[in-house]
Order: sequence, then structure tokens, then C-alpha cells
Amino acid sequence: MNTPENHFPTDTDRRMKAIAYSIKPQEKEHLALANGKRHDLTLISNELNVKTVSYAHGKEVVIVSTYDILDREMLWELKNAGVKKIITRSKITTHIDLKEATRMGLKVANAPDEDQSIESIAKQTIRNLNAWDAGKCVGKACCCQKVCTMDNADSPYVYGNNEK
Repeated sequence: MNTPENHFPTDTDRRMKAIAYSIKPQEKEHLALANGKRHDLTLISNELNVKTVSYAHGKEVVIVSTYDILDREMLWELKNAGVKKIITRSKITTHIDLKEATRMGLKVANAPDEDQSIESIAKQTIRNLNAWDAGKCVGKACCCQKVCTMDNADSPYVYGNNEK
């Protein structure tokens, strides 16, 4: 069974275009290793704000940290830039207006595992990208404020299904 950690891209795989804001130097290597060149991932140290939101144009996914405030205004800026999904590199989501994101049709995921080390968060972030890339729900990482109708209980991409 291919799990997100050992899945290798094929010609039929669709690479997600993502930009990660507020990246610290120590995060770069872990994200690059977890990604394994599967997704088109741009890493920048800039925080997400009205001056840097333009970097998200043409990206399907924005990856943020708790330093990036995603209020109603910023969510609209992201949506207008073409962003459809948001991943926060944290367990908490208080920096994101989840109700507004849901109302706008934006999908939001977090890094819910107990292990909040830099390496683990990088793996969780890429696991979320892999799940969305495969057309699956991100399982317990899902922060949407509605009932998910995706039928993927047996998917290795859903958190917990690939753990022994």
C-alpha cells in the first residue's frame, strides 16, 4: 500500500502548487525532504500580509504559520488570488477565521499530531498536500466547519489509517 510518506510520483500524479509563508531557516530542509520534489513548493521567509499576498497568485495552496493572520480580508485576498486550500503548520487555528473560510469554500487543514517537532510538522504538511492531491479528505487534520461528504475511510491518506 502506498502511504503519503512512501508514495513516489508517477506521470499521472498531479503536482500541487503551494507557497509557504513565514518559513524559518530550520524548517526549509525538513519541508524539502518531506516533499521529495513531489509538489511545486515555494518557501519564503516573508509573513503573509497585504504586501506579500501577491506571491500566492497561481498557487492552489497557501501554507502558513501562527504568525500569519488569516482574517476575513486576508481570506478574500487569497481567494481572489486563486487559492483554494490553506494549511497551517500548527495544531492551533486561532489565527484563521475558520467560519469565513468555510463560507468562502476554502479548505483548511492543520498539523494535529501530538509530535509538534519541526520534522513532524513538515511531514504532516506534506501529508495534507498528498491527500488533497489524491482528491481525499485530510482526516483529523481537516478544520472545515462543515460535515465532510468524502467517502475515503479506507484511504491511507486519512490520518491514522497508515499507522501501525
